[in-house]
Amino acid sequence: MSGLKITLLVVEAVLGILIVTFILMQPSKADALSGLIQGKTETFYSKNKSRTKESMLVKLTVVSAILFAVNTLALNLVK
Repeated sequence: MSGLKITLLVVEAVLGILIVTFILMQPSKADALSGLIQGKTETFYSKNKSRTKESMLVKLTVVSAILFAVNTLALNLVK
């Protein structure tokens, strides 16, 4: 095995662990539904949703998944 392939395999494993970690850290959507039932639609959280921990985790998950896909393609191209 070449050094490049080993490096890509290590990066693949790290990205996979990061994706799982980011997904597990995200809060449950059931918490948000309870606020809708109670009629709390205008909250500080809903006004500043783009700057919350949840939105940051979603962005990190998407970026990690894209890097994972690109790394997987690169790994398949290396012989």
